[in-house]
Amino acid sequence: MSVKDLNHLMGTAISQLSDCSTMGGMFHENCDGTTLPSGAALEEIVALCRAILFPGFFGNSNINSQTLQHHIGVNVERLYELLDEQIRAVEGPSEAAAQMVQKLPELRCILATDVEAAYNGDPAATGRTEVICCYPVIKAVTNYRIAHALVELGVPLIPRIITEMAHSETGIDIHPEAQIGHHFTIDHGTGVVIGATCIIGNHVKLYQGVTLGAKSFPLDEKGHPIKGIPRHPILEDNVIVYSNATILGRITIAKGTVIGGNLWVTESTQPGEQLVQARKRRSYDIRPEDFGGL
Repeated sequence: MSVKDLNHLMGTAISQLSDCSTMGGMFHENCDGTTLPSGAALEEIVALCRAILFPGFFGNSNINSQTLQHHIGVNVERLYELLDEQIRAVEGPSEAAAQMVQKLPELRCILATDVEAAYNGDPAATGRTEVICCYPVIKAVTNYRIAHALVELGVPLIPRIITEMAHSETGIDIHPEAQIGHHFTIDHGTGVVIGATCIIGNHVKLYQGVTLGAKSFPLDEKGHPIKGIPRHPILEDNVIVYSNATILGRITIAKGTVIGGNLWVTESTQPGEQLVQARKRRSYDIRPEDFGGL
């Protein structure tokens, strides 16, 4: 290919790629200084939050009780700086970063209950150190609780990015708008999905592969999905859902319900109900010759 032909090819491609009318929503224009959040900055924000909420487990591992306040102070100042910058990028001036810092002690308290639930719910756990260091639920739920706090403060987009970071890291997909009570845990974790309008009570335990999802959603007169309506399950206190169960729609899984593995649940339950797979037994005509004449 000649230089002239190559230049023509490149020019044509650039012109086509720069045609805004063909973007179909694939172009984010920087208007009035509003940009998109920085992925690298949000990764640092999550790392700082983990180091603040679980000092010594994440971040600097050489801290002790004498240096704790200094390290937390440095991390909190850096967290505020970064978070304020990122929130301003998506919504302009805001007090949300300062309000988020105020929420951190409360977040640590509820995360302590999640660690306790994971430890008490797994006979294989040797201690809380192992749970915090090794169990993917701790990272996923930490991201979720950070993101949910930001949702409550009205921060757009950033919460969803933070939970999707944990989704990529752990295989656990929790929407930041879901409401989850204390002492929450997920055993193993891979493949769990928790939808945006889920409400989960206290002392709830899920196993791997559980989906708390929505059924087919209604459409408006133009055929577009209707947004903002409750469409995911409510799980009351002390519910256990075993692996690969799928619970769909705005139904209520009542207090103390146990749902067995691989079930498809689309109806509400009664308190204390146990749902298990029906076992079908078949009888066979067994002939001695089928087993070598024995």
